[in-house]
Order: sequence, then C-alpha cells, then structure tokens
Amino acid sequence: MQTTQSVDVNGRPYHRGLMLALALFATFAAALMQTSLGTALPRLMTVFDINLSTAQQATTWFLLANAIMVPVSAFLIKRFSVRTLSLAAYSCLAIGIAISAFTPANHQWWLLFVVGRIVAALAVGVMFPLLQIMIVNMYAPKERGLAMGMMGLVVGMAPALGPTLTGWILDQKHVILGITISNSWRTIFYLPLIVIIIALLFCPFLIKDVLPKEKVHLDFWSLLASTVGFGLFLLGFTNVAADGWTDFSHVVAPIVGGLILIGWLVWRQLKLEHPFLDVRVFKSRSFTLTTIILVLATMAMMGVEMMLPTYLQTVHNLSALNSGLTLLPGALLMGLFSPIAGRLYDQAGIKRLVIAGFTILALGTIPFAFISMTTSTLLIIVMYALRMIGIALVLMPLTSEAMAALPLEKSTDGTAVNNTARQVASSVGTAVLTSITQNVINQHQPSHHLKLSDPLAYADKYLQASMDGFQVAFMVGLAFAVAGLILAFWLKHKEVHA
Repeated sequence: MQTTQSVDVNGRPYHRGLMLALALFATFAAALMQTSLGTALPRLMTVFDINLSTAQQATTWFLLANAIMVPVSAFLIKRFSVRTLSLAAYSCLAIGIAISAFTPANHQWWLLFVVGRIVAALAVGVMFPLLQIMIVNMYAPKERGLAMGMMGLVVGMAPALGPTLTGWILDQKHVILGITISNSWRTIFYLPLIVIIIALLFCPFLIKDVLPKEKVHLDFWSLLASTVGFGLFLLGFTNVAADGWTDFSHVVAPIVGGLILIGWLVWRQLKLEHPFLDVRVFKSRSFTLTTIILVLATMAMMGVEMMLPTYLQTVHNLSALNSGLTLLPGALLMGLFSPIAGRLYDQAGIKRLVIAGFTILALGTIPFAFISMTTSTLLIIVMYALRMIGIALVLMPLTSEAMAALPLEKSTDGTAVNNTARQVASSVGTAVLTSITQNVINQHQPSHHLKLSDPLAYADKYLQASMDGFQVAFMVGLAFAVAGLILAFWLKHKEVHA
C-alpha cells in the first residue's frame, strides 16, 4: 500500500505500509480481548468458585470501560503524539492482560482479575479510534477505502474469532515458544499478550507522528459528564438481560440518568470555544446519515452474533467449541471481504456498495426469522456466512464515507463520535435482542407445576418457548437490516473520491 513517499509532521520520511501493519497487529490483540472470555465463563466460574452473575463482571466492566474511553480518545489524540499515545496504549494493554493472566485462581482474587480487564479495556478504547484517525491522516480519500478494509478485517474478524479460539484453547494442549501449556484458561491471555509485547518492541521504530499535536485544554466537567453519562447509560442496557426493562434501580434509573448527563454534555460542547468532543460534526448531512446507517449495521451484526451461539448451544446442544466453529466460516469470509469492500468503495463509491451489502444482509437474515429446532447446522453456517459478507460490504466503507464528509481538522472528533456511536449501538442492540428473547420466553414458558408432574413435557414446551423468543429476536435483527437498506437510498452516489 506504499504508493507514494510519506513524511510525518516533522517532514521525515516513513513507511506507512509498515506502520499500518504494526498498528493492525497490535489492534488484533486488542480486538481478541473483546469477546474471547464469553466461552470461558464456565471455566472461570469453576476455578474462581464464583457464580454466573459474578463471572459476567469480567465482560460487563470491560465493555463499560472501553465505551467510556472512546469519547476521551479525542482529547488524548489531540494532546499527545501518535508514538507516545501508541506506546502508552500498548503498554496499558499488556499490563491489563498480564494482570488477568497471572491472577491467582481463588475467589478472593477475583477483583484483581476484573481490574486487569478494566485496564486492558482502557487501552482498547483508545487503540481503535487511534488506528482509524491514523488511516485518515496517512491515506488520501481515493485510497483510504482499502486501508479501512484492512482495519475492518481486524475489527470485524478478531471478535468473531474470539469465541472459537477460546473454545479451541480450552479443549487442547498447546506448545508456545517451546513450552507445553495445558488447556488452561490462562492461555487465552498468553497469546494476545505475546502479540502486544512484540508490537510494543517495534513501536518506537515503526510508529511515527502523523498527526500534529494541539495544546487543547481538558474541560473537567465535560470529562466527568462523558465518563459518568455513557457509563450509566451502557450499564443500564447491560443490566436489561438479567433484570428486565421495568427494574428501576438497575435499568431505568441508569439509562435516564445517563441520557440526562449526555444531553448536558452535548449542550456544554456547543457552548465551549474549544469543546472536549465537537458534536458540531453532525452538522454535516453526509456524516450524520452514514453514522446512523452504521449504527443500524452494527446493531444488526452484534444482536444476531450474540444470540446465535446461545441458540446453537441450547437448541442444537452444541458445545461452546462447536458453536464457535459453526460461526467460523462467516468470520473468515468477513475478513476476506473487508479489504475487497475497501477496494470497491474506492472504485465505485458508497451508495451502490451499501445497498448491495444491506440487501445481502437482509437476505441472509430472513431464514433466521423462521428458524426452528430442526434447522440444519449447514443452513445456519451458509446463511450466517452470507450475513457476514453483507456486513463486510458496509461496515468500513460507511466509516470511510463518514470521515470523508469532514475536513481533516475535524477527523479526530468525527472518529471519536463515530466509534462512540458504534459502541453504544453494540450494547443497545445486544440488550434489545436479549431482552426480547427473554420476555417472549417468559410469556410462553410452561407453568411450574408441569415441571413436577411431567418433566419431559415441560422441557419440550420450554424449548418451544425459547424458539419463539429466538425467532422474534431475529426478526428485530432483520428489521435493523431493512431500515439500513431503506436509508442507503438517501446516500449520494460518487464514482471517485478525490
């Protein structure tokens, strides 16, 4: 991808292809940390002697810390050099992974394990926006699509590979650097730790300062409102699956309180001469439209992606490893098509590509809306793979289009806003589909006395109630895809990006 001589902000030449490769390498380790623990929760419950709700803290607090850091990343990227911030983020990720990996396996030390997850999440919340803004500054709009496609390969494929990789690790013995390691939960952390340490060693030599630093002032009240507001909002949605939409203290109050603080944050940014997060980027019609469509694509992807393993394990009685392997072809195809989508975006523009992507996504989702207990695993593999191809065709091209709609000096704020929207969409989409499934199950599940009088009939009726819940949830996922397809027709067609 090194087509022209590139120079950093100091006028020194550098190889942007190698710089991008290293950043993608490090971000791959970060992306694995997002979803790798889901399959390992039963093992963690056993070794730490904790219940499921306690084990879920490892995922909940990671997602919250990650989402909180994304808006803050705009300030950090402006204030510190790319090399300094990369070194800090890579070091923070390595420390966080190491803390969790080497935590003693005892329930008394569980809090330390969660602290490691939080530290790692703080780094991940910076690394994704930093990679995106690096690409925006390193590549001209007409060649940015392919670079964004390579980012899509990492951002999209690594989280999808996480559960499969974890299941494989927990099921096998491995040899790493000549050392035989048993199928321990710690191995889940060893692999990304090795990757990020290698990236950290090469960082001083390959990562260059491609963004000018700004002496921006950190507005404390904006930082506080952003941290607490987004934290409360996402915490409320995280609690929906366990507590339901009507729980005031755990769901309603955090969501409403978070919305109030986010609203006040937006109002304050419009008043500040130098805002903490410049929400004026939404004045651009193209940026706003592409961000909304991107949110719908993210909700369509994450909602179904999180529900499908549960269906495979509860209805088809697949193991965690086999359910992950069922989704693996889709993950690989998404990785394959992400760079292709970037090239198509560079050559054909956004409108036709997104319409085609959402059409494929909708067609791949329709069978899931009619899924049953007898649906073949092969059909699920094929249709899920089709969905992921559709996602690949829209995800990074929409991100590239959103950034192209803004002047370069606004790209940092646009990146932070764009990534924040995707983080919120992931949490909300997952919460909505999970809660819908659970509510339908609660409404259709058999009475408790049947469990005592006829256990087999109870199990059969409960399984059917679960199927009803999955079908309704997948229909909502289909609605997200159709809504995105409709909005895609409002995009402007551009053949070539200058």
